[in-house]
Amino acid sequence: MQYRTLKRCGGQAVSEIALGCEGFLGKTRQEFDTMLGTALDLGFNFMDMYTPDPDFRDALGAFMRGRRDKLVLQGHICSVWEEGQYLRTRDLEKVRQGLEDQLRRLGTDHLDVGMIHYVDGEEDLEEVLGPVMAYCQELKAQGKLRAVGMSSHNPAVARQAVETGLLDVLMFSVNAAYDMQPPSEDCEDLFRLESYARGGTNMDPERRALYELCEREGVAIDVMKAFGGGDMLSAELSPFGVAFNEYQCLEYCLTRPGVVSVMAGCRSVEELRRLAGFYDASPEEKDYAAVLAHMEKFRFRGNCMYCGHCAPCTVGIRIADVNKFLNLCLAQGTVPETVADHYRLLDHHASECVACGLCEGRCPFGVAIVEKMARAAEVFGS
Repeated sequence: MQYRTLKRCGGQAVSEIALGCEGFLGKTRQEFDTMLGTALDLGFNFMDMYTPDPDFRDALGAFMRGRRDKLVLQGHICSVWEEGQYLRTRDLEKVRQGLEDQLRRLGTDHLDVGMIHYVDGEEDLEEVLGPVMAYCQELKAQGKLRAVGMSSHNPAVARQAVETGLLDVLMFSVNAAYDMQPPSEDCEDLFRLESYARGGTNMDPERRALYELCEREGVAIDVMKAFGGGDMLSAELSPFGVAFNEYQCLEYCLTRPGVVSVMAGCRSVEELRRLAGFYDASPEEKDYAAVLAHMEKFRFRGNCMYCGHCAPCTVGIRIADVNKFLNLCLAQGTVPETVADHYRLLDHHASECVACGLCEGRCPFGVAIVEKMARAAEVFGS
């Protein structure tokens, strides 16, 4: 397992592949403990807990006794249990009771990330930025939350939230299919096959801008829906009509700017072991570009997809990283100091490009890499 940091959560290290909680629902205590114990042994240390189900919370609390420090917990604010079922609410009293119930059942005095639950509409965001956000900031000041987050499927709303400066973490739906879709307040649009019927070209600019904003501001993205609810793994159900494998989906997400971790909904020990095998998989097994570059109705052209096919550079430039840093600056219209620092730390810089063009011959997306390196040398001054 490899780890990345939640920069605005004290640099907390979290596993790149993390645990969604749905696969733990309905398990016996023995099954629950076996699955979670195996996950820890495999190096998983980050867990999302969107469900307010009391049985789940009790089981997790019992498992964590004496080992709270082994898990980075992301609990949801505004997701409560009422009359035997889940309820999303903005009622502050219910929100408070839900948080108190969560901490009590988990047997902990804090959540590492308090995730404001499911904000897809602008009016909903406006409401959330009132008393709910004030409550979360209060909890953070008290140490009951180490970081404040928000979950969303709408890049326009998510971007507005990140721009407030109040979010440390964003939980967002990311996969190659969803990335082609424009913003919508109805997340079901992402799942409807008719949304993809006419094909498409390149990543939606709102989504690209969101990822780049999070990267610049140090807001960690943890990914939901990496497999599209399993649809991406089936040629019959995939919006592209082409199946991806789990490793291609993970690699795609982990190469997006801003992404720190991918929440995976494993339902068995076997599925946990399968995903942990990502780090032993061959480059060919992880190669999402092999799928994206050969689809008829969908075209990812002219934009760097950070897939790494351009490598190896004859002079050692890490082209995908240079392109990422360049894009961050072009989107901002300036060179943020943090981005400049990351660029300076590269072993080789864009100014060393000899314009041999070998990288362009390997790029499956037709990116004008030589021009990009020249622009990067101009922007960064080296």
